[in-house]
Amino acid sequence: MTTTTLSSRAFSQDPGAARKAAESGPVIITHRGQPTHVLLSIAEYRRLTGAPCSLVDRLAMPADAEDIDFDPPRLDGALVRAADLD
Repeated sequence: MTTTTLSSRAFSQDPGAARKAAESGPVIITHRGQPTHVLLSIAEYRRLTGAPCSLVDRLAMPADAEDIDFDPPRLDGALVRAADLD
């Protein structure tokens, strides 16, 4: 994880660069040489705060999904059966 430090002037002149830097780690924003804010990716923020992910986030396939072995077991028996109403 890389920590980047930007002055508030550099941040306001090129916020896109700060967003890009936040993908590899926190970006510390300074004002008059003193740290005042930290910019994080939303994934890192959620990891740190324990904020719940949405169902869509949970079901999204990771970037390395082709490396996942998935071999579900075969079901034995009928998939449909009559309801027992007694």
